[in-house]
Amino acid sequence: MKGYRKFLVRLEKPVHEEGSTTDAAASHGARHRLEIAVVFTSLSSTVAALNRAASLLRGLDGRISLIDARPIPYVLPLNEPPVSLDFTQLCLLAIASASDAEEVTPHIVLCRFRFEALVNVLKPYSLIIIGCRKSRWPNREKRLARKLRRSGYEVLVRED
Repeated sequence: MKGYRKFLVRLEKPVHEEGSTTDAAASHGARHRLEIAVVFTSLSSTVAALNRAASLLRGLDGRISLIDARPIPYVLPLNEPPVSLDFTQLCLLAIASASDAEEVTPHIVLCRFRFEALVNVLKPYSLIIIGCRKSRWPNREKRLARKLRRSGYEVLVRED
């Protein structure tokens, strides 16, 4: 596999409630105007964030992108993640089917630094939803949300 740079976007297939993908849905996705990006954090938090995104988009012409930025340790080459991409894809599909969202486009991004990968993948000034556990103290997800806000993104933190 040649041509790997700092990031690798691997998967971009729309997922419907039934879990099937169609070409008609992919062509329909090109006409969407509003896009909400949900950043993968953990299983339950991401499902809650997807449900929140689905409720925000209800009645609007929009789509949801589920972004999983996977940091790869320096010991490994960038194109050989410690967790199989097929397994990661199955996890994202399971999360998408467990949510209330009608159409979710999952993206797997292999990177060295999570924040830099998200900044390079996300559109400027886009709406991002990050799910995290309720905590009084700043955790990894809240620090990521703060950094993204400082970079000009609109970020909602969904605590469960």
